Formats: sequence, structure tokens, C-alpha cells
Amino acid sequence: MGDVIKPVKIGLAIVMLALFFGVGMGVSFGISEDTYKSYVSDNVAKYSDVHDAKSNSKIWRYAQRAHFHSTGIAAFSLGLVIITMFSSMSAGLKSWTSIFIGLGGLYPLSWYSMFYLAPTIGRSAAHSHMVTEIFAYIGVSGLLLGMVMLSLNLFLGMFKDSY
Repeated sequence: MGDVIKPVKIGLAIVMLALFFGVGMGVSFGISEDTYKSYVSDNVAKYSDVHDAKSNSKIWRYAQRAHFHSTGIAAFSLGLVIITMFSSMSAGLKSWTSIFIGLGGLYPLSWYSMFYLAPTIGRSAAHSHMVTEIFAYIGVSGLLLGMVMLSLNLFLGMFKDSY
């Protein structure tokens, strides 16, 4: 099994980190949901000039979305990395494909950064913040690129290892 998994280890590690992040957020919600909500409400009150009546609930929802997206994307990415592991690609391409798929785990961090930033700078500013956009663009483009590479190999026979 070691030789089969070796090419996808880095991508698999990235996917597992995303899974741990999502599950960890869920656990932390169960342990101390009030800490999240207090962070939001205290800062929304402190910076009321950049907020409206919906800010508390919408910003709390950003944290929930980070949790949901992280566990969901990691779950299907785990399956894609396993499929990559058994694909006909060369070891190098398996590695790159799994890394690109793993980068999808950065997308949920865009929701987390919005949750973290919005209470102090406002929802709109947090949504278009450079950190938020970097996580979103790298996460989505990496995942899509990895999925395209895997699909081209599986369905069109491209990127086959010439062994």
C-alpha cells in the first residue's frame, strides 16, 4: 500500500487538514458556541457604523458555512484523491492532481476569514478582503483544476503513465 499511496500523500495530507478543520469547528461549536456569538455581537456593537440589523445572524452563518464547506469539500476530495491514487497517471501527475484537489480545502477558509473580519470591518469589506479572495480563488481554482485533470485521465485517457 505504501507505494500506491506515496504519490498522493501531500494532497491527502491537505485534504485531511481540511477535514480536521471542519470537524474541529463543529466540536468547538458544541463546546462553546457562545464564544463565537459573543465575538460577533461584541464587535458588531463596537463597530455599529458598518453593520445593520442582520449582521449578527449573517456573520454567525459565515462560521457555520466554514464548518459545512470544510467537512463537505474534504469528504468528496478524499474520494477524489483515492480515485487519483488508482488512476493511470504517472506518479508525478498523481501528486500534482491530488495537491490541486487538496487545495479545495482553502475555500472554506474564505468563509472563516469573512467570519473573523466582518465584525470589525463590515460584511461587504470582509467579503472583498484580499485574504478572503485569495482563499476563495486558490481553493476553487485548485479543486477545479485537479478535478479536470482527473476527469481527463479517467474519461479521455489523457495523462497516462507510459510504463
